[in-house]
Amino acid sequence: MASASTAHVTVRTLRVPGARLHYEVRGKGPLVALVGAPMGADSFALLADLLAADHTVLTTDPRGIGRSVLDDPGQDSTPELRADDLSRLLAHLDAGPATILGSSGGAVTALALAQTRPDQLRTVIAHEPPVVDLLDDRDRIRAQTDDVIGTYLAGDVIGAWAAFMANAGIGIPREVLEQMFGGERDPRQVADERRWFAHELRGTTRWSPDLDALRSTPARIVIGIGEDSAGQECDRTSRALAAALGIEPTMFPGDHTGFAEDPARFVTPLRAVLGED
Repeated sequence: MASASTAHVTVRTLRVPGARLHYEVRGKGPLVALVGAPMGADSFALLADLLAADHTVLTTDPRGIGRSVLDDPGQDSTPELRADDLSRLLAHLDAGPATILGSSGGAVTALALAQTRPDQLRTVIAHEPPVVDLLDDRDRIRAQTDDVIGTYLAGDVIGAWAAFMANAGIGIPREVLEQMFGGERDPRQVADERRWFAHELRGTTRWSPDLDALRSTPARIVIGIGEDSAGQECDRTSRALAAALGIEPTMFPGDHTGFAEDPARFVTPLRAVLGED
């Protein structure tokens, strides 16, 4: 495991329409933003430390998650809203054009920004975006997602996570899920989890990319896949998107969250991609 965060971190907030965003900045050099959804800044902290030696690194909690507080807690989170937030953060820092590594829902955020504000971007590295709309079995997946959300909102937290992981093709035994999501839990983690199921999961997975806009964007698009994600749903969606854009996917160590589980391994191929900018 990597060590605790050591780089100097500047922590601030930015007022945007409907929310106050928590963001953090490390290092000095070309701007790289590390973006998740629902994962926030803490999940990228160790990777950000590694990049901060020669980059300015932006991390943030997406709206409604962690320390980014909404005016209306019942507002749904959409890729378009999160892309606008990211655009405002980049403009506020005035250090672009930026390279963005977006993972999972954050990859969808980054792709949505590439469609609307390509002038702010140098490269978008979309790591395992759940662009379900590109799959032939998208209707089945959408129905499964609706069932998972309903299960969670009905109070069956473990059942919802078990169904979600099974649908995603991620094999985690139920007893492990009970250890992870049962018993006494951090209130913030619970609040973020509930927001993701109730207000974010459906909008993220039903986002449909504008393939013509992505093919024509001046920003370089890189589709990243974890080497250990073979056969999982996000492996399938990522390969479908890469094929639709006519590019080869770039492989990264680990699985869907390899950047957080082993950032020291993940940063090597990431730097190789950054070196091509």
